[in-house]
Amino acid sequence: MPESVAPVVRHTAYEDVLAMIIGTLLVSFGVHLYSNAGLLTGSTAGMAFLLHYVTGLPFGPIFFCINLPFYYFAFRRMGLRFTAKTFCAVALVSGLSMLHPQLIHIDHLQLFYAAILGGLLMGTGFVVLFRHGASLGGVNVVALYLQDRHGIRAGKFQMGVDVLIVLAALFVVTPIVLLASICGAVAVNLVIMLNHRPGRYMGM
Repeated sequence: MPESVAPVVRHTAYEDVLAMIIGTLLVSFGVHLYSNAGLLTGSTAGMAFLLHYVTGLPFGPIFFCINLPFYYFAFRRMGLRFTAKTFCAVALVSGLSMLHPQLIHIDHLQLFYAAILGGLLMGTGFVVLFRHGASLGGVNVVALYLQDRHGIRAGKFQMGVDVLIVLAALFVVTPIVLLASICGAVAVNLVIMLNHRPGRYMGM
């Protein structure tokens, strides 16, 4: 006899709010580690880091502004609910990234440790947000759209884009920082590939 298929259990609004807080806390703390170590990452966060290092402007406002053009694409392709959640997630990460330096001061941070730990934290935060119908804009939106509509794994697509963005920073950071940043990009997307794929998780 065929096995019965369990019904899809949707997340409640309360669960979505908690997940939004948890996911953005993890991502923003990973951002804090990267900022302290002078590291880079991919997606729109990588672009924000580049501008942050070049101009000296705070990461949070840059990250928020860079994501603005992607909301139209998110609304057209993924719907109002997803776009609203993504907007809130980006705003939270932008705000929390400026709050962490007021709450914790890091005197010493080994480069590769920061890259891998920060990458794992951000990757876990991404998965939490993805599973509750949100993202952090930019490449995340495109990656989720390609996975949902065309079956292209979000982690693989984002890893390719992230590595390209990090390589583009060759003239901004030293080769050792670039190498550590690539390790961090791999860590981020390894978590996503292992934990977020079609059919693996049915909660919405």
